[in-house]
Amino acid sequence: MALAIFDLDNTLLAGDSDHLWGRFLARKGIVDGDTYEKENQRFYDEYKLGQLDIYEFLAFSLKPLADTDTATLNKLHREFMTGDILPIIPRKSRALLNKHRQQGDVLLIITATNRFVAEPIATELGVDHLLATDPEMLAGRYTGQVTGTPCFKEGKVKRLDAWLANTHHDMQDSWFYSDSLNDIPLLERVDNPVAVDPDDTLAQHAEMKGWTIISLRD
Repeated sequence: MALAIFDLDNTLLAGDSDHLWGRFLARKGIVDGDTYEKENQRFYDEYKLGQLDIYEFLAFSLKPLADTDTATLNKLHREFMTGDILPIIPRKSRALLNKHRQQGDVLLIITATNRFVAEPIATELGVDHLLATDPEMLAGRYTGQVTGTPCFKEGKVKRLDAWLANTHHDMQDSWFYSDSLNDIPLLERVDNPVAVDPDDTLAQHAEMKGWTIISLRD
């Protein structure tokens, strides 16, 4: 069984779930709309440029989790899934996942997005294995801190190596699908790197390396 790894945002999704979650919170009045939206957009722009300070972003993005009780967060996420996420899951993404399932591959989503946001999306996509940035929780409530290594850039490689060490899986004939220049470190590790609707930097890198380039947009 080969390992088929997928980035989530702007790869399997035709949008960024972390960014959309922030906008959703602003619409619902959970955070101050104008201030939060400005910072949310700044971080998103920095991410796309490969300049994101992941710890600064996490201090910002995990604060609403700490400020809101878990039951309310779960209710909000169900609404978020219906209104914001289901409409941006392309048919081609589901087809690609099904193709790898039918081949008997092991499916793994690996994303910088925090687990609270990402896990229900992975469940919707039918992917059992998820590596995501883990927000700390104590006594049933999020603290606003991150635990462990953020699943970002080289951190994705570190988290994957730890996951491999704790499972029977290996990287033989492995695949990784991503849209982002931030994922070049992990794309370099797999046998079959695939650039999916890539940003300009990744597109140039993929062309130079002779990697496959595909689109999952309907």
